[in-house]
Amino acid sequence: MQSLQEQIKQYEQEINSFTPADATELENYRIKFLGTKGIVKAIFGEMKNVPVEQKKEAGQLLNTFKQLAEGKYDAFAHLQGGNGKQDTGIDITLPGTAIPTGTRHPLRMVENEIVSIFEKIGFSVATGPEIEDDWHNFTSLNMPEHHPARDMQDTFYVSQNPDWVLRTHTSSVQARIMEQGNLPVRVICPGRVYRNETISARAHCFFHQCEGLYIDKNVSFADLKQTLYYFVTEMFGADTKVRFRPSYFPFTEPSAEMDISCTVCGGSGCSLCKHTGWVEILGCGMVHPNMLRNFGIDSEVYTGFAFGMGVERITQIKYQVNDLRLYSQNDIRFLKQFQSI
Repeated sequence: MQSLQEQIKQYEQEINSFTPADATELENYRIKFLGTKGIVKAIFGEMKNVPVEQKKEAGQLLNTFKQLAEGKYDAFAHLQGGNGKQDTGIDITLPGTAIPTGTRHPLRMVENEIVSIFEKIGFSVATGPEIEDDWHNFTSLNMPEHHPARDMQDTFYVSQNPDWVLRTHTSSVQARIMEQGNLPVRVICPGRVYRNETISARAHCFFHQCEGLYIDKNVSFADLKQTLYYFVTEMFGADTKVRFRPSYFPFTEPSAEMDISCTVCGGSGCSLCKHTGWVEILGCGMVHPNMLRNFGIDSEVYTGFAFGMGVERITQIKYQVNDLRLYSQNDIRFLKQFQSI
């Protein structure tokens, strides 16, 4: 106990006389007295040698010494920037470097806009799996095995089981909706699809579609046309012209493709419209009776229409993007162009 008192008295004199000139001296003091191998900790280690009857007195003495050492350090904390840390010369009150705000991908922006337009007229969103079975992707859509319409789509088949494919269109979602048998049906089906295409400025092995389906009593081709007129007006403006051309799709009859007047040249002719003044944006038609019967829907009572568009195509027309590969290259220079849109 006497030895402990003598050590503390010696160090108290050093502490009381300590007056640091800068942060370095103060840090050296902290290491010497308050560090993990410092004097205070070492002296506390001497408690094991103090007789039991004197431990209370020794504890009080040691606590007083520790408070003295810490108090001296705190008294000069301003040398460390006022928070016990070495002053780095940085003004922490200055505003930080701004972090640029991000934006949605242009395809996602356009997809959301398409969905929003159709939601305003009563369509709800439906989704389905991207790995699909043959029935929902082909057969139920009036494309039985060996049907020539299957050649219209270069398909990725799952090697372990060729009855499963990466879906080639979101029409498979329509099939699953009809399978549920909850009529009437009015859905919009956005999603990613896959086809075994050679990647180029005009084609890719994956892309995005938005397809719509409406089934109810007394649905006519006039309802289809009016729905698509509304979509074009909302997406491209009231001055956009529309035309329908007869076409063929195995799951609709009659079928048509819809063109709009070129948004770049206004119909006078340019590279986007191949100097025709018109740009194709989607395919559509009345739901084939065979499709309805495949899902137990009475084709004598119910009729419907369906349509499908490529999101990349709509984005290309809306924002004049000339290369499909730009959408998936994640080039920040390309993506930054859509921050203010």
